[in-house]
Amino acid sequence: METPKKSTVGHRNPGIPLDLAWIKDTRVDVPAVERAAESFGAPGAITKDSRPSLLRAITVMDLTTLAAADTHERVRRLCAKARQPLPTGVLQLLGLEPGDFQVAAVCIYHPFIKTAREELHGTGIKVATVSADFPKGLAPMKERVAQIRSSVEAGADEIDVVIKRDHVLQSNWQALYDEVAAFRAACGDKLMKVILGTGELQTLDNIARASLIAMMAGADFIKTSTGKETINATLPAAIVMTRAIREYTEKTGRAIGFKPAGGIRTAAQAIEYLSVVKEELGSRWLAPKLFRIGASSMLDDIERHLQQLAG
Repeated sequence: METPKKSTVGHRNPGIPLDLAWIKDTRVDVPAVERAAESFGAPGAITKDSRPSLLRAITVMDLTTLAAADTHERVRRLCAKARQPLPTGVLQLLGLEPGDFQVAAVCIYHPFIKTAREELHGTGIKVATVSADFPKGLAPMKERVAQIRSSVEAGADEIDVVIKRDHVLQSNWQALYDEVAAFRAACGDKLMKVILGTGELQTLDNIARASLIAMMAGADFIKTSTGKETINATLPAAIVMTRAIREYTEKTGRAIGFKPAGGIRTAAQAIEYLSVVKEELGSRWLAPKLFRIGASSMLDDIERHLQQLAG
């Protein structure tokens, strides 16, 4: 029996050679995952005991705007919200001060990287951008790599890349590995989140295998969705991905992050995903270095609940 390695958190995942035997042996117990999803999907009423979880959800949030109508002014407002996620009145009700906590990152399109960097300078909030022909991932590879390098040069701290889903659907694991490895090289020392597009991968087995290959090829985070698919983040996909992370960490000693994104709009959903990560990976993962929630409207619902709980 292989001895699990002590896990480490580095700025980037160096990856490992593609292990096709590992991929071939990967199978998901679908009924067990569905049962687990049902249990996580019933968190009960949000009460005062939920307040720490709601506050934590804010601190791991990638506050996002990825709309065709985005403007520099809209990004500036987003950055102001990122610096102070809750209004002063709500903070006072909670016994908190402005500056006590903030979101982990803002996630925007490439043209707004400079604006976000200027607005967030000195805050510690990361600037993330989507790349590699987001959201479809169908452009020629040369163009996709060039997009990544351009965003790195523009000053993005984190690059959210999207895979070509056809590699997974055709079980072309070498091509998927080579694609993500090329993205890793283009990202350099910047944190790379690999978007799998789980709603388009058809099976939980495919999600598990794609997760493992992305990590083998150097993903620092694996991410569920672009937010543009018909089906985005789901609890079954989250369970499969976090279990793949656990397996990878046990075998390699490298702790990889997890980011559910797309369709996460409520405080209750935030608690569900926090619960999945805590149960499957442990409390250590409940921090921005290893966990993010991609969201735009979820913060408003969390604010509403916190205000009610403090009233």
